[in-house]
Amino acid sequence: MTVRTVQWPWLWAAGLAALLVVPTAAHAQGDPGSPETAQASDATLFPHPTTTGWWLSGQLNLILQAHGQFASLYEGAHSLRAGAEHALSRTWTIYTGVTRGRTDVLLDVESAGGHGISDALGIAGFTNLDVVRNPDLGATPYLARLMVHHTFALSPTMEPTTRGPLSLANDQPVRRIEVRVGKFSLVDFFDTNGPGSDSHLQFLNWTADNNGAFDYAADTRGYTYGLFAEYDSPRWSLRGAEGLMPRVANGIQLDWDVRHSHSENLELELRPAGRLVTRLLGFVNHANMGSYAAAIRAFEAGTDPTPTIEAHRQRGRREWGLGANVEYALSSGPRLFGRAGWDDGHNESFAYTEVNDTVEIGGDLAGDPWHRSSDRVGVALASNGLSALHQDYLRLGGLGFLLGDGTLRYGRETIIEGYYTAHLWRGVSLSADAQQVWNPGYNRDRGPVLVGSARLHVEF
Repeated sequence: MTVRTVQWPWLWAAGLAALLVVPTAAHAQGDPGSPETAQASDATLFPHPTTTGWWLSGQLNLILQAHGQFASLYEGAHSLRAGAEHALSRTWTIYTGVTRGRTDVLLDVESAGGHGISDALGIAGFTNLDVVRNPDLGATPYLARLMVHHTFALSPTMEPTTRGPLSLANDQPVRRIEVRVGKFSLVDFFDTNGPGSDSHLQFLNWTADNNGAFDYAADTRGYTYGLFAEYDSPRWSLRGAEGLMPRVANGIQLDWDVRHSHSENLELELRPAGRLVTRLLGFVNHANMGSYAAAIRAFEAGTDPTPTIEAHRQRGRREWGLGANVEYALSSGPRLFGRAGWDDGHNESFAYTEVNDTVEIGGDLAGDPWHRSSDRVGVALASNGLSALHQDYLRLGGLGFLLGDGTLRYGRETIIEGYYTAHLWRGVSLSADAQQVWNPGYNRDRGPVLVGSARLHVEF
């Protein structure tokens, strides 16, 4: 990718366009999870029938990001570049499905093209969730999801539900077991959060939309093959999944040697009477992981000229972690949310990002107070950290799959993000977004850096 200097007045003009180029008449928009929203004529470019045995829809997401020059005492092979740069990512997805009775067969095709700033290196809480971490893959379309979904009824009482790409039912038993098998993303179902899980309309940062310490099993594009099961009742749910891990950290090839490589995931969701939802998460990954301690020992003994974690991988090594996810809807309109996560940090970060502990708070508000009910504004603060071994590995010059400045003066990576999404017409939205990152890559010798974004999103 050729990096060119960006002029900040041009960037902010694009951001202002997201706020100002809006029809004067606001469109009514219900809650994204309500059946009314899914069937409303202005939710997508084209209406989707609610009674057919098939589903066809799609989305397009274009994200332009840029930052100016920032203070940096040095750069390494995996650093965020200190010179001004900009990049455009583009992602489209076609969702298809057929249903009969309580069984859906779902197939999605996707393309993730363009680039992230610095090729998505140098920040653990990277600024664009749409970016594929291997830019050499290009924009060739690929199979994103292919799964069979079946619902087992455990009660005769039914409740309405939203028909969409992941489930084609218009109603469902209030007590049920749902089973899915095939290819999917674990974060389709785990660690979801109403105000903070959608990079198409909400936040863009990896550690704002997901728990950064949840190193969920996935290939480079974020998908895995696995088995998912969920029990649902009116006040609580329990979901679990077994998924394939990549062969190498951040790899595109999944490892089918399930004896030594697999991932267990479990989440309890509590919905007591009221507006509070709490999710408690645990995961254990088994993979061909490198050991930070072994890489450091080999470097200090003179065996390796630099710490190289890839040289100290061993099949069947484990990584485990915990997470909590809370959201609360105030009666006055705002929605608040928070996340916390931790993983043991002994072996290399393998699938999502290089975060060993994280805490996040945030919230959003629909535009009703200013007569723009379809618009939404949000702000979030995330603070990410590393284990002591992970810190030492980077300080001695080691490279992770995302990070590596050549050395490290450690400090927590802290990010604040704010966005405004304006609903233009039917399924078309435009957003302005700003992210301030302190200690990018956990390095107090670099930054802070301000990243501005403009996003165009189309649902059809």
